[in-house]
Amino acid sequence: MNKAFYLLVLGLLCFSINSNAQEFSFGIKGGANYVMGGQITGNSSNGLYFDGTVEADPEFGFHGGAFFEARFGKFLLRPEFIYSAMKTEFGFPTAPSLYEVDKISVPLLIGYNIWGPIDIYAGPAYQNILDSSLEGTEPPNQVIVAQNTPLAAQAGIKASFGRFEIDFRYDRTLASEESLELDIVNSDYGINRATFDDTRLNQFLISLSFKIFDTAANPGRRKGGCYF
Repeated sequence: MNKAFYLLVLGLLCFSINSNAQEFSFGIKGGANYVMGGQITGNSSNGLYFDGTVEADPEFGFHGGAFFEARFGKFLLRPEFIYSAMKTEFGFPTAPSLYEVDKISVPLLIGYNIWGPIDIYAGPAYQNILDSSLEGTEPPNQVIVAQNTPLAAQAGIKASFGRFEIDFRYDRTLASEESLELDIVNSDYGINRATFDDTRLNQFLISLSFKIFDTAANPGRRKGGCYF
């Protein structure tokens, strides 16, 4: 899906649902990511170099962004805008190498209130990779293709406490596995020519959100317009 078209649809949807929603809110959010993924296999070159397969170790990153939420009884619709800084680490024979990916996500989440302050939700997300890199490649600025489709899926659970929310979700790319040939500095990392078997990263996110505006907390305010 084209990014501009996705954002246009999101904006029009936000505008239209606002006038029909029983409650709405918008605010900011941020927190930590637990990031998983990445596999590299060395090429032996007649037995001269490391030819094993290395799966990346999970690492923690961070994220931040904004959200708009409209509630219709027990149901909710929640578009968001999130920046994520993700990384995993490859334990190569002589030194570790960080694999880092920065991305923007625009999820459109549909949720349901299961009890009191607790909501569950799921939905698609448009994702745009801003930058991706692996330490130790030759040349140093080698392009790493971290996904071959901009689509992802997210699902999670959140709890509201007044203007604050705690949110836990899983973010999974819908990209397919795609290999990439690498040249790594053997003298530093103990691996030379290699194949990046799987560049995809998935993550768990835990967030703290703050509602800048909330009709439930400001019942006298007129509903109307799109504030996201």
